[in-house]
Amino acid sequence: MTRYISTRNKEDSLSAHEAVIAGLAKDGGLYTPESIDVKVPVEEILNDSYQECAAKIIRALLDDYTEEEIHDCVYGAYDSKFDTEKIVPLKQIRGGWLMELWHGPTSAFKDIALTILPRLLTAAYKKENRNDIVSILTATSGDTGKAALSGFADVPHTAITVFYPEIGVSPIQKKQMATSRGDNVEVIAVKGNFDDCQRMVKEAVSSKEVLDACYGVTISSANSINIGRLVPQIVYYYYSYAQLVNNGTIDCGDPVNFVVPTGNFGDILAGYLAKQIGLPVRKLICASNSNNVLTDFLATGVYSLDRRFLTTMSPSMDILISSNLERLLFMLSGNNDIKVSAMMDSLKAKGSYRIDDVMLKKIRETFSGYWTNEEQCALTIHDLFVEQNVLIDPHTAVGVSAMERYQKETGDYTPAVVLSTASPYKFCRDVYFSITGEKKDDDFEAMDALEKLSGVKVPANLAELKDMKVRFTRSIEKEDGLHVIAERMRGLGNAQN
Repeated sequence: MTRYISTRNKEDSLSAHEAVIAGLAKDGGLYTPESIDVKVPVEEILNDSYQECAAKIIRALLDDYTEEEIHDCVYGAYDSKFDTEKIVPLKQIRGGWLMELWHGPTSAFKDIALTILPRLLTAAYKKENRNDIVSILTATSGDTGKAALSGFADVPHTAITVFYPEIGVSPIQKKQMATSRGDNVEVIAVKGNFDDCQRMVKEAVSSKEVLDACYGVTISSANSINIGRLVPQIVYYYYSYAQLVNNGTIDCGDPVNFVVPTGNFGDILAGYLAKQIGLPVRKLICASNSNNVLTDFLATGVYSLDRRFLTTMSPSMDILISSNLERLLFMLSGNNDIKVSAMMDSLKAKGSYRIDDVMLKKIRETFSGYWTNEEQCALTIHDLFVEQNVLIDPHTAVGVSAMERYQKETGDYTPAVVLSTASPYKFCRDVYFSITGEKKDDDFEAMDALEKLSGVKVPANLAELKDMKVRFTRSIEKEDGLHVIAERMRGLGNAQN
């Protein structure tokens, strides 16, 4: 049975369901498979539905859940909430394919994992025969927040609190969160950036003030630091590969490149885990926006926060501290928790760390990094629409730009799949301006104009936002974060008694 150990203390070992409940280790480490011994041969999923594929892969890694539990979680998550039976369809573009991950209830790739995580957590909760409240603390740079709020709304024995940067999410993303339904949800803006929000959530698990307030309450997370969110993301790598085999693009066993727009390194780490369990992945191309800390790291082996934080039109990638990179370093170092802890301590104290040449060489065997500025991002949106009649959001545009540059610079034209992470209508003003050069001051006016221009229907969950009532308006200073979390925990505990 797979054990999950903390990247900062490998003696801290949990089963899969225990790691899902915990979310983050008390030492701040991330629960990671002690070893990956399972293989899922791709030929075994070629004729599977998305649900069948998901059940096989999730069960292989979260192996202390029963087959029945996984089946119920998978089929409860991936149903009519998605607007296509395929869940994750492919669309061909010049140079490669788009893996459309935004057909779920909040029109972002986070739906794939956050429709199933609440079910995995509930199943784990039943195994433990618990009656406390699981409090989900979540930091978001835009899309995770609404997907988590949607997934956990009114789930028994849970409460969810989402923190987002007051400036730095799109107006549509903000309204999605502020209008969220559910008696167990709370949304709070933070006067800071995503890294400040993420720091709050991470520090809460070891804060004395917060823990003293957790009477009858257990803290967990819906961010990709939770292994229960990361594992379901492996599925769409396999499923898109199977589609390429079935449509005749490749033969089973041929390698594929995946291009991943990423800020927190979770989505691309899922691709690495897919490779570890048997998917024929040649390269994982890490696509960044102007906050190019990951591109610099892949080029130099130095991870440095000594740079200006930029607010871009691809806000879900406006991140400087990429949490899931810690998991990759842990795995590639042979589970060297002492080494990883030292690097994370250096990042906190000095704002940087350096990996050795041996580890950098290992990383470069699989990963390449490219970044795209705002002008090139807008041009990519424009050109793909004008030349190929394909509408994409800014995050996807960063991925397409990275794919094109990688192919041109390396001459590697291995079939490439770009992860298309969000509906263009979540960023309608920027997308409309990129295509037409015309500014719209109102998001819903831009949404209507973009629909008329493209003929692509606005997702129902976004169209209805215009008339929805705002429920959450609270904003806090970043320095008050732990106190606010403690206050929330105390309120949840009192409400239960």
